Amino acid sequence: MTWYGIVFEVIDMRSFSNLWFWIVLAVFWSSTSHWVLGAPFDMVARARRKGGEAAQDLEDLMRINTNRFLYIVDESGLILAALIPALLVCIALLGFVYWIELAQAIFLLLAPMTLVGVLSLYTARCIRAGENHGAALWRRMRLHRVGTQMIGILSIFVTALWGMYINLTHASLM
Repeated sequence: MTWYGIVFEVIDMRSFSNLWFWIVLAVFWSSTSHWVLGAPFDMVARARRKGGEAAQDLEDLMRINTNRFLYIVDESGLILAALIPALLVCIALLGFVYWIELAQAIFLLLAPMTLVGVLSLYTARCIRAGENHGAALWRRMRLHRVGTQMIGILSIFVTALWGMYINLTHASLM
């Protein structure tokens, strides 16, 4: 048996029937909703509860992360605006036209993250525009987290439906 035969035997390329894909999906969305623009959400709760130094730490961290994120977008936004959709279209074509299941799984992971990226850009611009202190910052971060969680819930639901469809289709063909 060749080396790639052994690799494909050990690593099941049928993503939706693989337990590892579902674990990755759960961890992916869990960490995405926990980290709000690079700050852990428990830091937001501590800043709201205790104030003082905890609130100052959160404001400093959000200032640094927001400035860094907006700098990257301002410097390479045009390139990213061309490459990300092109990459998503290539993966979607491989997945849904050529029926490569791994590409379908990757698309169902990455496509919703573009929405989270756009939401992060909006949130960063709002923070820079003046929602960078106290209750306004906490509210903006909570709204961002809820938005991310809604995108994640919808993404997991659509991925689960598509995965069940693919698994049932493959089961009926065997």
